[in-house]
Amino acid sequence: MAVKLTETNLRNRIWFWLDQHRERVVDTTMRLVKIKSPQPEGDVRAMADEIEAIAAEIPGVEIERYISEEPIHNLVLRLRGNRPGKRLVFNGHMDTFPAGELSAWSRSPEGEIVGGKAYGLGISDMKGGIAASLMALKCLAETGADFPGEIVCTFAGDEETMGVLGTQFLLDTVPHVKGDAMISGDVGSPHVLRFGEKGMIWAKVTARGRSTHAAHVHKGESAIEKLTGVMEAFKSIRSLPADSEGSNVLPLIDRWSEKSESLSGKGETQVLKSVTVTFGTISGGRLSNLVADHAEFTCDVRLPVGVPVARAEAELQRICGEAEGVSLEITRRYEPSWTAPDHPVIETVRANCAALLGEEPAVTMRVGASDARLYRYAGVPSVVCGLTAFNLGAPDEHILLEELTALVDIFALSAHDYLVSNA
Repeated sequence: MAVKLTETNLRNRIWFWLDQHRERVVDTTMRLVKIKSPQPEGDVRAMADEIEAIAAEIPGVEIERYISEEPIHNLVLRLRGNRPGKRLVFNGHMDTFPAGELSAWSRSPEGEIVGGKAYGLGISDMKGGIAASLMALKCLAETGADFPGEIVCTFAGDEETMGVLGTQFLLDTVPHVKGDAMISGDVGSPHVLRFGEKGMIWAKVTARGRSTHAAHVHKGESAIEKLTGVMEAFKSIRSLPADSEGSNVLPLIDRWSEKSESLSGKGETQVLKSVTVTFGTISGGRLSNLVADHAEFTCDVRLPVGVPVARAEAELQRICGEAEGVSLEITRRYEPSWTAPDHPVIETVRANCAALLGEEPAVTMRVGASDARLYRYAGVPSVVCGLTAFNLGAPDEHILLEELTALVDIFALSAHDYLVSNA
């Protein structure tokens, strides 16, 4: 007589599969690292081909490719459960930072394993996270896809340039890439889960003056001096106070400050709670003995929860409006975003991280951007749980193998637990 499969037995079957196969994620990661997919070239076609070949070996998976524009290809994988339920999304991106000076690498940027570390360009950001998502999908497929709802993997071809042709394109054009919740394996750490991100404004400020020979300075009007005055005034934006909108967020930033800063650097806590203004580029003038008739700078303004774009932008406009001959252009903007820290998807991932890693993970905000913000803007609760990066965007980028294999367990068990518990 057939034995009815209980929930405990189902989870045990997943555990057995993971015990037998989780090491395969290392081989999958190294396959992906060998494929070049750097920005700004943005050619991810070979990466998409490789992921598609890996996915083709997963039983029951539907594979779709969407081209926003050449050579930006985006992949959507879909594994349906055996009964109605929610949709859980795993999101990732196929593009990487550029390699930079290859002679500065002591290990192969195309992938090398030394001891308990795996090296390679983009291995943390985020080819290891993609590999973990693929292996988790394979686990759930090969254990019978015995869960309600479905799992969708969205692998975007454009993230490093803000995701317009990648995740945003998919969200705008493919209905089933939206879900009830999303887990991103983007660079980070399974020891620090990120439920939100700061907002951002990119601005270009231009000053016009009147040129003359420096000996006749009384006849001129320096664009550079106008510009530096505006730069100094922009620093005041750093003191903009946050409103009570993020009252359930700020205490978590403080609570997990020590643990998060141990991985992300001392000072992260203050950055998460404050407006930051960074001047990225500056240019102006023609000769040292001419009064400059033109000058400009660009800056990056990051906004914490509780400081909306409109408030910060109004301050930028006010400062520039009070300076004669100065104009402001906003080139990019987006609001702070966050998911309620106690949302079921975050609680599920948190519980599995704690059980598998033997310690409670921090649950806090993220200083940098990821495609999770695009999912939050689309109304999809999201959490980032990726791999700890060493030398991110620099020579000898690497990850820890023990984290990589643990991430497969976290993803597979979290997918199962979320879908079953929220059916």
